[in-house]
Amino acid sequence: MTNKLSLIVNDIKYTLDSIPGETLSTLLRERLRLTGTKIGCDEAECGACTVLMDGEPVVSCIYPAERADGKTIVTIEGLASLALSGAPVADDTHPSTALRSAQGGRLHPLQEAFVEHGAVQCGFCIPGQIMTAYALLERNPNPTKDEVRFALKDTLCRCAGYPAIENSILAAAESLRTGEPIKKPHIPDSIHLHKSVGHTHTRHDGVDKVIGTAIYTDDLVFDGMLFAKAKRAMIPHGFLTKLDVSKAKALKGVLAVLTAEDIPAEHNHGLVIFDWPVMVGVGERVRYVGDAIAIIAAETLEIAEQASALIEAEFDLQPVITNPVQARQEGVPQIHEKGNLLKHIKVRKGDMEKGFAEADVILEHTFHTPMYDHAFIEPECSIGVPLADGRMEIYCGSQIPYQDRTQVARVMGWDEARVRIVGQLMGGGFGGKEDVMGQIHVAMLAHVTQRPVKLLFDRHESLLVHPKRHATQIRVKIGAQKNGRIVACESELYGDTGAYASLGEKVMTRATTHSAGPYDIEHVRADCYAMYTNNPPAGAFRGFGVTQSAFAVESMMDMLAEKLNIEPVELRRMNALHVGSITNTGQELRESVGLMECIDRVSSAMCQVSGLAEKELFKPRVVSNREGAKDAKKEERGKNLGALSVLSGSNHLVRAWGFAAAYKNTGLGGGAPDKAGAEVELYDNGTFEVRSSSAEMGQGLVTVMRMIVAEEMVVAPEQVKVLVMDTDLTPNGGPTTASRQTYVTGNASRYAAKTLRDAITATMAEKYDVKPEQIRFENGIVHANGHSMSYAEVAKEMKQAGQQPRALYEYEAPKTQPLGTGGDMHFAFSFGVQAAEVEVNTLTGEVRVLKVISANDVGMAVNPLGLQGQVEGGVMMGLGNALTEEFIMDNGYMVTDHLARYRIPGIMLTPEITSIIVEHPTAEGPYGAKGVGEICSIPTTPAITNAIYNAVGVRVDKLPVDQESIAREIWEREEK
Repeated sequence: MTNKLSLIVNDIKYTLDSIPGETLSTLLRERLRLTGTKIGCDEAECGACTVLMDGEPVVSCIYPAERADGKTIVTIEGLASLALSGAPVADDTHPSTALRSAQGGRLHPLQEAFVEHGAVQCGFCIPGQIMTAYALLERNPNPTKDEVRFALKDTLCRCAGYPAIENSILAAAESLRTGEPIKKPHIPDSIHLHKSVGHTHTRHDGVDKVIGTAIYTDDLVFDGMLFAKAKRAMIPHGFLTKLDVSKAKALKGVLAVLTAEDIPAEHNHGLVIFDWPVMVGVGERVRYVGDAIAIIAAETLEIAEQASALIEAEFDLQPVITNPVQARQEGVPQIHEKGNLLKHIKVRKGDMEKGFAEADVILEHTFHTPMYDHAFIEPECSIGVPLADGRMEIYCGSQIPYQDRTQVARVMGWDEARVRIVGQLMGGGFGGKEDVMGQIHVAMLAHVTQRPVKLLFDRHESLLVHPKRHATQIRVKIGAQKNGRIVACESELYGDTGAYASLGEKVMTRATTHSAGPYDIEHVRADCYAMYTNNPPAGAFRGFGVTQSAFAVESMMDMLAEKLNIEPVELRRMNALHVGSITNTGQELRESVGLMECIDRVSSAMCQVSGLAEKELFKPRVVSNREGAKDAKKEERGKNLGALSVLSGSNHLVRAWGFAAAYKNTGLGGGAPDKAGAEVELYDNGTFEVRSSSAEMGQGLVTVMRMIVAEEMVVAPEQVKVLVMDTDLTPNGGPTTASRQTYVTGNASRYAAKTLRDAITATMAEKYDVKPEQIRFENGIVHANGHSMSYAEVAKEMKQAGQQPRALYEYEAPKTQPLGTGGDMHFAFSFGVQAAEVEVNTLTGEVRVLKVISANDVGMAVNPLGLQGQVEGGVMMGLGNALTEEFIMDNGYMVTDHLARYRIPGIMLTPEITSIIVEHPTAEGPYGAKGVGEICSIPTTPAITNAIYNAVGVRVDKLPVDQESIAREIWEREEK
């Protein structure tokens, strides 16, 4: 007799069979199809799966479903119905309310506030954030900021929009208490004003993300869908000598087990170099623990996992190459036929011997950075769906849909037109969803079985397989004159590109070309060795190599400032790049160099918020009785907030500011053609749609595209729909990488809209026999010398004239030159400066970041609300890079095998973040805009580590910051 369980979910009573071992999240998502509840870890670590049970938040990914018997459950889909009677709820007239939910167009104030305040980015964590916040407000209608943080301390956001999340909750709480509408955030418009761009706009997908109807790949279900599993080698280096899949094939419910022998055509894939095997075959080399040796499709995931365990493999183990320095030594094993060197990258400018001869002071130091994981909250998922006509559709979250199509077609031996990539919403990317993960495997399995196949990585497999941030060793030698003028900079970089190339050559090229910092230096030499090792591959990650080299060179800048007895800010002012400067690759900067303004505005803001003179900012300050008492009171209000412990009047707490600057290219550069296509269409109802394959992963590209088309067509942004990431329906937008999309796809969208507008102008001019310059566009109406037409009428008119009211445009960014050939290596640069105030506990070495001031020259702020989210998220990712995160390997084996072992910074570590927008427009960018996605995270780490030195005199040259090492160095120094 089957046990039953009864429960109420979102006001509906269910009586269901009890399934042994089933979790509540599985019941909700798979049996009730309430997919708003997301799964990020399956280990109760991220909080994305949080639902309410009898009013209390529970993490449903580990909660046994059978314990929900007799309980009342509320998921994100049911939240709006919980709005108290008479409480304010978003109504149909709300400007961002295409705001439609299952509750008749109503939103709970929390949901509305999250949209209005820009707390929604990728959206994957948002259901958990909102449900946790709802439980807090039920207990405490008037929480403090500290109480909000304590309630959300276990709910992670990798986009790291914690300030916006916090402000959203406080705004919703006020609205619920007072009955007043949600207060909107105060975010200044761009100084370059237009009708749509430059003003704050909410995300057009924000509502779906706050009500649980946003669809990510794992939310999709197809009839007859099978479940896939990849068998991984789980050794770092060796040869596969035996592979027996017979037991797996014989298991009931298994429909296919494929090995390298079953690969139809090309055996390797890759973004630049095809060196990554789809599967390793018998007799072939395994190069890292994540290499696949077989793939399985079965009726259920459980059966697929059982089959994987039945596969028998034997290996001839080989010595393991664990780091890039070792990989370059003589006599070590060669991981690839061409050797262990992926690329020797060189930068040459001036005469190094002359430069160092002119220097009065020469400093040299070596820095180390570890591997980091993107740790996006949504693990990778791919679904292959075979079609009756022989084509294959692949549903996935991808940063480069057309590249996915190419790689799948190569391996299958098909024409590219036979493959369609249907990109889905992504729960974060940060560069980690550029390489192919499951796309080829599901295509193979779906083709063989002729049934849809889903391959979902659990968190362990995600950590095991996908590329990381490059671990580096960076030696910097810098020479300066007594007056502070830097005359020479030499750097030597080693980059651990792991088992396969991925984007390693490109990443380490950026690290190398930016390794002398954003400074005008006459003599520069840099050598980088991007080396293969037996670690996981390393590829694109926000900052794209510059994060590592900026840590090294900005640390050296502070060391040099101390040696010269010059203030750190002044040293940077003296050497900063400006219009007319020549970069270390030989490029003349002719426009859009806002570095000096960033320096000055951050310096001024530091003085303003601290009340200190500039020369006092970088001196250590023991926490006063007054400051300590204030913080102790905050701690008490925050209910013992753990890491924020401060003792009143304690003299072991020391504070200081740190400072750092950076620059980062916009676009691919280096001579690579940088193109994007966009198509704009006018529909019969007078609305528009803009289409491009460019990827939306939470950064806000779709909102930017929408605003740009609205600007050109002179309509409200709500009149513009956006379709992205579909290789059948959208033109190629190129890769979503290198902070390029606002510039390149933004321009493609702009010029496609202009082309359509010109076509409309020509139609109207001919119809009314007037000159084209007499046609005016105003608020969705086209005027022609006393006549006017709505866009709906224009669409009808154009079709009657035999014209299609749409325009396709391929934009190509200004040409660039390869490294070493001189000229423009990049068509634009963004500049950023950050200051961080830290507090160091001299007894424990614990570091708290109290404040971060971030100024970014973005050319032009297209959407200030989205920009704010990028800046705050970038700062938090930089903070994690400095203090908490490290992907640990041990002789080629993975130690960081669960999310709990990878410390993403949570809301409790969030400092007070001040964002300063600097707008030095670039001529070719859309309305002057250039990239921001990476620059906002790059200076954070050195600003923090420089602050630590200023506070306690400990120079951090290895990341992440080791608080025990800080304490030990302080103790040893005091003992002496």
